Amino acid sequence: MTKFKILYAEDDTTIAFLTKDSLEEKYEVTHCSNGVIALEKFKEEHFDLCLFDIMMPKMDGFELAEAIRKINAEIPILFISAKTLKEDRIKGLRIGADDYLVKPFSIEELELKIEIFLKRSRKDNSTEKTLYTIGKYLFDTNNYLVYNDTEKIVLTQRESELLKLFLDNKNTVLKREEILKKLWGSDDYFLGRSLDVFISRLRKIICNEEAISIENLHGIGFKFNSK
Repeated sequence: MTKFKILYAEDDTTIAFLTKDSLEEKYEVTHCSNGVIALEKFKEEHFDLCLFDIMMPKMDGFELAEAIRKINAEIPILFISAKTLKEDRIKGLRIGADDYLVKPFSIEELELKIEIFLKRSRKDNSTEKTLYTIGKYLFDTNNYLVYNDTEKIVLTQRESELLKLFLDNKNTVLKREEILKKLWGSDDYFLGRSLDVFISRLRKIICNEEAISIENLHGIGFKFNSK
Protein backbone atom coordinates (compact mmCIF):
# COMPACT_ATOMS: atom_id res chain seq x y z
CA MET A 1 0.00 0.00 0.00
CA THR A 2 1.27 3.48 -0.91
CA LYS A 3 2.03 5.57 2.17
CA PHE A 4 0.66 9.07 2.61
CA LYS A 5 3.31 11.73 2.08
CA ILE A 6 4.09 14.34 4.72
CA LEU A 7 6.16 17.49 4.16
CA TYR A 8 7.97 18.17 7.42
CA ALA A 9 9.86 21.43 8.04
CA GLU A 10 11.95 21.61 11.24
CA ASP A 11 15.38 23.16 11.84
CA ASP A 12 16.13 21.36 15.13
CA THR A 13 18.04 18.27 13.97
CA THR A 14 17.33 16.21 17.11
CA ILE A 15 13.58 16.83 17.11
CA ALA A 16 13.47 16.32 13.35
CA PHE A 17 15.25 12.97 13.56
CA LEU A 18 13.06 11.63 16.37
CA THR A 19 9.80 12.81 14.82
CA LYS A 20 10.64 11.65 11.32
CA ASP A 21 11.85 8.28 12.60
CA SER A 22 8.60 7.72 14.52
CA LEU A 23 6.28 8.84 11.72
CA GLU A 24 8.00 6.81 9.02
CA GLU A 25 6.50 3.62 10.40
CA LYS A 26 3.21 4.80 8.87
CA TYR A 27 4.02 7.64 6.47
CA GLU A 28 6.53 8.75 3.88
CA VAL A 29 8.16 11.82 5.42
CA THR A 30 10.19 14.43 3.53
CA HIS A 31 12.16 16.53 6.02
CA CYS A 32 13.42 20.04 5.22
CA SER A 33 15.61 22.13 7.51
CA ASN A 34 14.05 25.48 6.62
CA GLY A 35 10.99 27.00 4.98
CA VAL A 36 12.65 27.92 1.70
CA ILE A 37 13.63 24.32 1.00
CA ALA A 38 10.20 23.10 2.09
CA LEU A 39 8.41 25.48 -0.27
CA GLU A 40 10.52 24.30 -3.20
CA LYS A 41 9.80 20.68 -2.32
CA PHE A 42 6.08 21.42 -2.16
CA LYS A 43 6.20 22.90 -5.65
CA GLU A 44 8.04 19.85 -7.00
CA GLU A 45 6.14 16.98 -5.38
CA HIS A 46 2.68 15.91 -4.22
CA PHE A 47 2.08 15.80 -0.46
CA ASP A 48 -0.96 14.81 1.59
CA LEU A 49 -0.21 16.83 4.72
CA CYS A 50 2.19 19.54 5.94
CA LEU A 51 3.86 19.58 9.35
CA PHE A 52 5.73 22.83 10.11
CA ASP A 53 7.79 24.25 12.93
CA ILE A 54 7.43 28.03 13.23
CA MET A 55 10.83 29.39 14.26
CA MET A 56 13.05 28.47 11.30
CA PRO A 57 15.79 30.33 9.41
CA LYS A 58 15.29 31.99 6.00
CA MET A 59 11.49 31.50 6.02
CA ASP A 60 9.52 30.82 9.20
CA GLY A 61 6.55 28.50 9.47
CA PHE A 62 3.98 31.29 9.25
CA GLU A 63 5.47 32.59 6.00
CA LEU A 64 5.73 29.06 4.67
CA ALA A 65 2.07 28.28 5.46
CA GLU A 66 0.94 31.50 3.77
CA ALA A 67 2.90 30.58 0.64
CA ILE A 68 1.50 27.03 0.67
CA ARG A 69 -2.07 28.32 1.02
CA LYS A 70 -1.65 30.44 -2.13
CA ILE A 71 -0.79 27.25 -4.01
CA ASN A 72 -3.15 24.79 -2.32
CA ALA A 73 -6.13 25.81 -0.15
CA GLU A 74 -7.01 22.22 0.77
CA ILE A 75 -3.95 20.40 2.11
CA PRO A 76 -3.99 20.00 5.92
CA ILE A 77 -1.33 22.10 7.68
CA LEU A 78 -0.29 21.37 11.28
CA PHE A 79 2.07 23.61 13.27
CA ILE A 80 4.35 22.20 15.96
CA SER A 81 6.12 24.92 17.88
CA ALA A 82 7.69 26.01 21.15
CA LYS A 83 5.78 29.29 20.83
CA THR A 84 3.08 28.98 23.47
CA LEU A 85 1.40 32.39 23.36
CA LYS A 86 -2.29 32.42 22.53
CA GLU A 87 -1.58 35.10 19.91
CA ASP A 88 0.79 32.76 18.07
CA ARG A 89 -1.80 29.99 17.95
CA ILE A 90 -4.45 32.36 16.68
CA LYS A 91 -2.08 33.81 14.07
CA GLY A 92 -1.32 30.32 12.79
CA LEU A 93 -5.00 29.47 12.51
CA ARG A 94 -5.80 32.76 10.79
CA ILE A 95 -3.18 31.95 8.18
CA GLY A 96 -5.03 28.75 7.42
CA ALA A 97 -3.43 26.07 9.58
CA ASP A 98 -5.71 23.25 10.69
CA ASP A 99 -4.16 22.67 14.10
CA TYR A 100 -1.32 23.77 16.41
CA LEU A 101 0.66 21.54 18.78
CA VAL A 102 2.99 22.98 21.41
CA LYS A 103 6.41 21.42 22.03
CA PRO A 104 7.08 19.14 23.75
CA PHE A 105 4.31 17.03 22.23
CA SER A 106 3.69 13.30 22.30
CA ILE A 107 4.16 11.32 19.12
CA GLU A 108 0.90 9.52 19.90
CA GLU A 109 -1.05 12.80 19.91
CA LEU A 110 0.66 13.95 16.72
CA GLU A 111 -0.10 10.67 14.94
CA LEU A 112 -3.74 10.85 16.05
CA LYS A 113 -4.14 14.36 14.67
CA ILE A 114 -2.42 13.43 11.41
CA GLU A 115 -4.74 10.45 10.97
CA ILE A 116 -7.81 12.59 11.67
CA PHE A 117 -6.87 15.15 9.02
CA LEU A 118 -5.83 12.57 6.44
CA LYS A 119 -9.05 10.64 6.96
CA ARG A 120 -11.06 13.81 6.60
CA SER A 121 -9.27 14.90 3.43
CA ARG A 122 -9.61 11.52 1.73
CA LYS A 123 -13.22 10.78 2.68
CA ASP A 124 -15.67 10.22 -0.13
CA ASN A 125 -18.13 13.08 -0.34
CA SER A 126 -19.90 11.76 -3.42
CA THR A 127 -23.21 11.24 -1.61
CA GLU A 128 -23.12 14.57 0.23
CA LYS A 129 -24.52 17.87 -0.92
CA THR A 130 -21.71 19.90 -2.45
CA LEU A 131 -23.34 23.14 -3.68
CA TYR A 132 -25.23 25.55 -1.43
CA THR A 133 -26.82 28.96 -1.89
CA ILE A 134 -25.89 31.63 0.67
CA GLY A 135 -27.72 34.81 -0.19
CA LYS A 136 -26.02 36.23 -3.28
CA TYR A 137 -23.27 33.58 -3.13
CA LEU A 138 -22.84 29.95 -4.09
CA PHE A 139 -20.75 27.71 -1.86
CA ASP A 140 -18.84 24.87 -3.54
CA THR A 141 -17.75 22.47 -0.80
CA ASN A 142 -15.54 20.39 -3.08
CA ASN A 143 -13.37 23.37 -3.95
CA TYR A 144 -13.75 25.33 -0.67
CA LEU A 145 -15.09 28.23 -2.69
CA VAL A 146 -17.69 30.93 -1.98
CA TYR A 147 -18.41 32.88 -5.15
CA ASN A 148 -20.76 34.82 -7.42
CA ASP A 149 -20.34 36.63 -10.75
CA THR A 150 -18.02 39.28 -9.32
CA GLU A 151 -16.37 37.72 -6.26
CA LYS A 152 -14.44 34.58 -5.41
CA ILE A 153 -13.47 33.75 -1.82
CA VAL A 154 -11.28 30.71 -1.14
CA LEU A 155 -11.81 29.12 2.27
CA THR A 156 -9.49 26.86 4.20
CA GLN A 157 -10.59 23.25 4.63
CA ARG A 158 -11.62 23.93 8.24
CA GLU A 159 -13.61 27.05 7.33
CA SER A 160 -15.36 25.09 4.61
CA GLU A 161 -16.25 22.26 6.98
CA LEU A 162 -17.61 24.73 9.54
CA LEU A 163 -19.73 26.57 6.97
CA LYS A 164 -21.10 23.27 5.65
CA LEU A 165 -21.97 22.20 9.18
CA PHE A 166 -23.90 25.45 9.71
CA LEU A 167 -25.71 25.16 6.39
CA ASP A 168 -26.70 21.55 7.10
CA ASN A 169 -28.13 22.75 10.43
CA LYS A 170 -29.71 26.10 9.54
CA ASN A 171 -31.81 27.76 12.25
CA THR A 172 -30.68 25.11 14.72
CA VAL A 173 -28.61 25.69 17.87
CA LEU A 174 -25.24 23.94 17.71
CA LYS A 175 -23.40 23.64 21.01
CA ARG A 176 -19.74 24.69 21.06
CA GLU A 177 -18.58 21.28 22.21
CA GLU A 178 -20.67 19.63 19.51
CA ILE A 179 -19.00 21.72 16.80
CA LEU A 180 -15.51 21.20 18.21
CA LYS A 181 -15.87 17.43 18.50
CA LYS A 182 -17.37 17.23 15.02
CA LEU A 183 -14.55 19.18 13.36
CA TRP A 184 -11.55 18.58 15.65
CA GLY A 185 -12.43 15.51 17.67
CA SER A 186 -11.85 17.45 20.91
CA ASP A 187 -13.24 20.49 22.74
CA ASP A 188 -10.26 21.96 24.62
CA TYR A 189 -9.82 25.70 25.25
CA PHE A 190 -7.47 26.53 22.38
CA LEU A 191 -9.61 24.73 19.83
CA GLY A 192 -12.49 26.86 21.09
CA ARG A 193 -10.42 29.95 20.35
CA SER A 194 -9.75 28.57 16.87
CA LEU A 195 -13.48 28.14 16.35
CA ASP A 196 -14.03 31.80 17.22
CA VAL A 197 -11.44 32.82 14.62
CA PHE A 198 -13.15 30.81 11.89
CA ILE A 199 -16.60 32.11 12.81
CA SER A 200 -15.28 35.69 12.68
CA ARG A 201 -14.00 35.02 9.15
CA LEU A 202 -17.34 33.54 8.03
CA ARG A 203 -19.22 36.51 9.50
CA LYS A 204 -17.14 38.87 7.36
CA ILE A 205 -18.13 36.92 4.26
CA ILE A 206 -21.87 37.12 4.98
CA CYS A 207 -21.88 40.57 6.63
CA ASN A 208 -23.87 42.18 3.80
CA GLU A 209 -26.53 39.46 3.74
CA GLU A 210 -29.49 40.83 5.73
CA ALA A 211 -31.32 37.49 5.84
CA ILE A 212 -28.31 35.53 7.15
CA SER A 213 -26.39 35.73 10.42
CA ILE A 214 -24.33 33.60 12.79
CA GLU A 215 -25.76 34.16 16.25
CA ASN A 216 -23.60 33.71 19.34
CA LEU A 217 -25.60 32.12 22.18
CA HIS A 218 -23.48 32.92 25.25
CA GLY A 219 -22.45 29.83 27.17
CA ILE A 220 -24.21 27.53 24.72
CA GLY A 221 -22.99 27.77 21.16
CA PHE A 222 -24.03 29.21 17.80
CA LYS A 223 -27.01 29.37 15.49
CA PHE A 224 -26.86 29.96 11.74
CA ASN A 225 -29.95 32.05 11.07
CA SER A 226 -31.35 32.01 7.54
CA LYS A 227 -34.71 33.57 6.68
